[in-house]
Amino acid sequence: MKQQWQSAFGRMTYGIYVLTTKEGDTMNGMIASWVTQVSYEPPLILAAVHPNRYSHDMLVKSRAFGLHIIDQSQKELLKRFKGPNPAQKLSGIDWVAGKTGVPILTDCLAWFELQVTQQLQPGNHSLFIAEVVEAGFRTKGTPLSTLEYDGMYVGKN
Repeated sequence: MKQQWQSAFGRMTYGIYVLTTKEGDTMNGMIASWVTQVSYEPPLILAAVHPNRYSHDMLVKSRAFGLHIIDQSQKELLKRFKGPNPAQKLSGIDWVAGKTGVPILTDCLAWFELQVTQQLQPGNHSLFIAEVVEAGFRTKGTPLSTLEYDGMYVGKN
């Protein structure tokens, strides 16, 4: 039965995003796909993050994150956000500090800077519901989704 629902989840489509956060002097970026708009007024976005991810505790403490929409042509960029070394993830790429201090990537289709308003733990992932503090649209393109990304996470170890 478990294999069936994991296979079914593997057919659901999501965007592939880069989530950035900063806590104190430490910054990190991670790949996030379990992301959705929750509300238009106020503008709210939800991101699900597993507690074993390095960014999780940073999100809990800082209560802020950046979310970046990546173009299909930028799939190679994601490799830098898979590694365990936070210092190397943002090294050598252009970013600016947002209002909350989180890194905002300058080479993306669009971005959101978010302040966490609520954290829920309904299952094995924390749900961070956050209000948009600032946002930007940089260029037209085709957002990267799970249809083009081989590293999609469907709940396996």
